[in-house]
Amino acid sequence: MRHADTARLVLLAAIWGASFLFNRIAAPVLGPVLTAELRTLIAGVALAAYFAFTGYSALAMALALPADGRIVACDISEEWVSIGRPFWQRAGVAGKIEVRIGPAIETLQQLEREGAADSFDLAFIDADKENMDGYYEAALRLVRPGGLVILDNMFQGGRIIDPDNNDFRTNVVRDLNSKIAADERVDRVLVPIGDGMTLARRRG
Repeated sequence: MRHADTARLVLLAAIWGASFLFNRIAAPVLGPVLTAELRTLIAGVALAAYFAFTGYSALAMALALPADGRIVACDISEEWVSIGRPFWQRAGVAGKIEVRIGPAIETLQQLEREGAADSFDLAFIDADKENMDGYYEAALRLVRPGGLVILDNMFQGGRIIDPDNNDFRTNVVRDLNSKIAADERVDRVLVPIGDGMTLARRRG
């Protein structure tokens, strides 16, 4: 798939092996934040890929996109996505949302094979933390120069600053925080929204 030059794309890669998108408590906060970011970032068609769960974020994103905007929503299970579909239809945005069922890393790799590298405006990663580094690297390949990668739950409930906490999930996020802080490929900031949200803008 080679996208037209006018089709500036968004990749929101929120990848949950067990199909969970937003922290259900943080969702009301993060939805407006991501919506506002999209409004400032997107001028053309937007394509978002992320785990849809019950569709709240897909709806929020689709409402923020231009008329020709597109979202590709990734999830491991059609069961959860089916909950959101009626709401997408009622909001008049169902035509903007394409759902891809399967492991997210495979979806991201397929997007690259389809020619989508360097073409997305934004990637949102809210995912199984064990694979976060891989999702981050895939997102950097897929977003265009100047595109934004957003990662959620980067505080892990404060566990990342607890030196006695060495569970695998916490260590992965702790290491990724350190990696991004030193990553010269991006301009980055970690903001105290919800459970911590990292914004990393790919440098040109």
